Amino acid sequence: MAMLTFERLTKRRRTKHILSEVTFQARPGRITGFLGPNGAGKTSTLRILLGLDRATSGTALVDGRPYRTLRDPARKVGALLDGSGAHRSRTGRAHLRWVARSAGIDAARVEDVLELVGIAEAAGSRVATYSLGMGQRLGLATALLGDPEMLVLDEPVNGLDPDGIRWIRGFLRDQADAGRTVLLSSHLIGELSETVDDVVVIRAGKIVANGPLADVTTGYRNLEDAFFAAIGQRSADR
Repeated sequence: MAMLTFERLTKRRRTKHILSEVTFQARPGRITGFLGPNGAGKTSTLRILLGLDRATSGTALVDGRPYRTLRDPARKVGALLDGSGAHRSRTGRAHLRWVARSAGIDAARVEDVLELVGIAEAAGSRVATYSLGMGQRLGLATALLGDPEMLVLDEPVNGLDPDGIRWIRGFLRDQADAGRTVLLSSHLIGELSETVDDVVVIRAGKIVANGPLADVTTGYRNLEDAFFAAIGQRSADR
């Protein structure tokens, strides 16, 4: 299985540094949690990885190659960024069929992923009627269409109810246990502590902590304390 590699990734807009030499890896068989405050650079990093933005310097590679050079990207990387990306007037099923057709994926896979993420019964409804959580599930279904080796997910539990959060936690663990690479960006520290194997913390565009969960949290009560220490703040007293 493939690995995601970020090497000295730098992004500047005029005189502002969005990212400064961001370096880390997401490895097969592990869930890597990408943590940071709002505006820290998480989404910018993922957008560059997926070819949606350009770096000023450095690299973000999928199995050693830039995303834009992949011959069959849907089968290499499944991504959930900014919701499902579906047109609100389409049904969930129609959206998935359109994506599958454009990626050369058998239409039968659509029904498989609808069942997998638990929205088969709502697949004939227009996306405009979906709740935030249902939209997230549709986005995840879209990411899974190509049965990819790697998953790149930005805030996948946003809008999910407790049962949905529990489900996605188990689902991601199953994906990693099957040998897939899972990169999970989130601001929900408590949730990540129950999910991830490795932790990468970014603050103001710079990596300030990086390593296995047990190493990052050594000397702290929990991941929340370790996170706030890494970004130079104190966690709220409980």
